[in-house]
Amino acid sequence: MNVITKTVELPDGRTISIETGKLAKQADGSVMLRMNNTMLLATVCAAKDAVPGTDFMPLQVEYREKYFAAGRFPGGFTKREGKANDDEILTCRLVDRALRPLFPSNYHAEVYVNVILFSADGVDMPDALAGFAASAALACSDIPFEGPISEVRVARINGEFVINPTFQQLKEADMDLMVGATEENIMMVEGEMKEVQETDLLAALKAAHEAIKPMCRLQKELSKELGKDVKREYCHEVNDDELREAVKEACYQKAYDVTKQGLEKQARAEAFEAIREDFKAAYAEAHADMAPEELEEKNTLIDRYYHDVEKDAMRRCILDEGIRLDGRKTTDIRPIWCEVSPLPGPHGSAIFTRGETQSLATCTLGTKLDEKLIDDVLVREYQKFLLHYNFPPFSTGEAKAQRGVGRREIGHGHLAWRGLKGQLPDDFPYTIRVVSDILESNGSSSMASTCAGCLALMDAGVPIKAPVSGIAMGLIKNPGEDKYAVLSDILGDEDHLGDMDFKTTGTPNGLTATQMDIKCDGLSYEILEKALMQAKAGREHILAEMMKTLDKPRPELKPHVPRIEQMIIPKEFIGAVIGPGGKIIQGMQEETGATIAIDEEDGVGKIQVSGPNKDVIDAAIAKIKAIVAVPEIGEVYEGTIRSIMPYGCFVEFMPGKDGLLHISEIDWKRLETVEESGLKEGDKVQVKLLEIDPKTGKFKLSRRALLEKPEGYVERERRPRPERGERRPRPERGERRPRPEQGEAPAAE
Repeated sequence: MNVITKTVELPDGRTISIETGKLAKQADGSVMLRMNNTMLLATVCAAKDAVPGTDFMPLQVEYREKYFAAGRFPGGFTKREGKANDDEILTCRLVDRALRPLFPSNYHAEVYVNVILFSADGVDMPDALAGFAASAALACSDIPFEGPISEVRVARINGEFVINPTFQQLKEADMDLMVGATEENIMMVEGEMKEVQETDLLAALKAAHEAIKPMCRLQKELSKELGKDVKREYCHEVNDDELREAVKEACYQKAYDVTKQGLEKQARAEAFEAIREDFKAAYAEAHADMAPEELEEKNTLIDRYYHDVEKDAMRRCILDEGIRLDGRKTTDIRPIWCEVSPLPGPHGSAIFTRGETQSLATCTLGTKLDEKLIDDVLVREYQKFLLHYNFPPFSTGEAKAQRGVGRREIGHGHLAWRGLKGQLPDDFPYTIRVVSDILESNGSSSMASTCAGCLALMDAGVPIKAPVSGIAMGLIKNPGEDKYAVLSDILGDEDHLGDMDFKTTGTPNGLTATQMDIKCDGLSYEILEKALMQAKAGREHILAEMMKTLDKPRPELKPHVPRIEQMIIPKEFIGAVIGPGGKIIQGMQEETGATIAIDEEDGVGKIQVSGPNKDVIDAAIAKIKAIVAVPEIGEVYEGTIRSIMPYGCFVEFMPGKDGLLHISEIDWKRLETVEESGLKEGDKVQVKLLEIDPKTGKFKLSRRALLEKPEGYVERERRPRPERGERRPRPERGERRPRPEQGEAPAAE
């Protein structure tokens, strides 16, 4: 085995090692990355040839965490890892977005990248290492790739930037960003912040990039040492330069003219399609003698070349004349209209429409029992705020069936969730679910979800700290040109044909979340800063439009929202409230109709009681208070007779607390049996607590003490117990005879 190990040092002295040549040697490239006790295996395999007709990059990235890595069993009936969870999918997307732009544009073979967590101690965060491992596997292969890249997490803790912080350190951070970059350029950014300024974000990106550079140099050294710096030969595209020029000459000006008309999405798409189809018809007429199979091949090339013409026309129109596809200037925001409470059933609802992008968001308020359990390999916690994003095909006019939730929907929903979650009140008792259904889409539907979600929260009466808006920015910059254009509120086509998709969310006080994908080389920090400041102005404009509809949270929850009250009890009473097998708490819920949840936090019991109205909640709270109340001698209680004995009866005078009502304490007159008093099991009876035994804690009750004493009644004198005197000494027993051995007869007297 030719095992090669390389090590890189982080700014704080911790090290990351990359080892290749030992594991998974039949893959095109494989590495085992290790940071302390966290170990990830990354492999990459590529098909030798492209599937005929493929004109895109068929890259598939998988990231999986094994439960055995942390010494745990998976949950579920099968006790086996199932489909990827949301966090694994989000990590896949982070790696994919950094790798995909760096494959050659004419390379179309299927590429599969797999990253597997094999060991973890819960200290270091493995998702921050996945991009480094994946790129290193590519560096160890001969697959064409214009990298390498690496990814790191950068967090700001007490004003200092920390690269790849631990789980514990991240809890103290006010910035949490994942950054992917080559040695020269930043490629991908995603993260959340606690209302920081744009200059803080730029500083974090610079700190992350400096940490990434040595990781990229390490991979270049590794690739050269393995002889993999020369990549495999491939030919996945057959081109016709004469046809390319013919398409450009015949279609460019027509496409440029359509670009300047400022048409709506569908009309523009039809106009562009007409130009392409007219050229195809003219070409077919001019080549009537061409075989149908050859003409079909030429039509495929025409589609590809026309796409390039359309892209170039759109970009030149923006760079040379400052005119965008819909007629706006580079800084203009599309028209916005909003509406709150369009739906009477949900607890909160809102419509946010910006141009041809529309989100209908709803807010549902639930109890503690509605919290989502996150049971991942390294994280087990409950989530009180959920945001789900749905993107049905009809939102873009597509005629196709709607399938399950895809990776894109999970990623877009997560970005909106990050943008809003920091503004939720800390002491709000409700579990919150926001759902954004995209009804129309032409660019930046995740930012529409953020805006609509914010309005829905305020419509529901959630007292958010500050309102949040979001915007997507774009960039047009041709290689070798100094001229560039930063676009505010980009369209779907501007995202597809442009060089950057940069989303930011924030309040009037600062940024709360960001996501950036860069598709060009040489993006300077000067351009990034301009994009950030232009985005800030755009966000402020959008927020002002939102505030015209609803400028603050509603002061009251809607009438059909379940009411919730919270109370704290001593830790030792938690068991009494729950009861054996949950008997007590279930009984209280059945009797009152309330929902009761109880947890131990910070050494106390925290109880949440919810119900449809105040009476239901008050009844449940009264029962809980009765359980946790301490019995007081001399107090009068109404109890229930649970059992009758010859010497008296046992009365439950407080929930879970029984006391003895002795036969002599039932009435002033002498009773031979309890039945003579007329009492029976299940009867309600008022009793007075006379005594609590200091040793056993048993309760002595009296009914007689609450009855009027009969006239002339004389209390019988108790006969005094005789004095026991001193104990007589035991007589001497003499010496004990020895026990006979087993099998021997006892000695004769």
